[in-house]
Amino acid sequence: MRAVIAWWDLDGSEQTIASLRDFLRDEAVDRFAQVRGLRLKVWISDERTNRWGAVFLWESAEAAAVPVPPRAAELIGRPPTQRHVFDVEATVEGAYDSAQLSRLGLVFAP
Repeated sequence: MRAVIAWWDLDGSEQTIASLRDFLRDEAVDRFAQVRGLRLKVWISDERTNRWGAVFLWESAEAAAVPVPPRAAELIGRPPTQRHVFDVEATVEGAYDSAQLSRLGLVFAP
């Protein structure tokens, strides 16, 4: 398995965290639900530092090597400020109350 973390510094971009939330709701979540080999994608943001990013968990190094749709980079106007790829040593799911992991987060909050 592989994990990838990508971060954008949004300073100087026409995009904001709020506009990127619209992008998630309107297109990105549904599109990434169809990506082969992607086990999990978590979009993350930090309003204090004006950063936006994602954490990907891939089934294999081969799956992680396949280019993903570059739509976020197109909207933001540049590739990620930082991109790191890691081998996954282990995974575990803890005890939780919500069985469904898909479609959670600020984008889907009422």
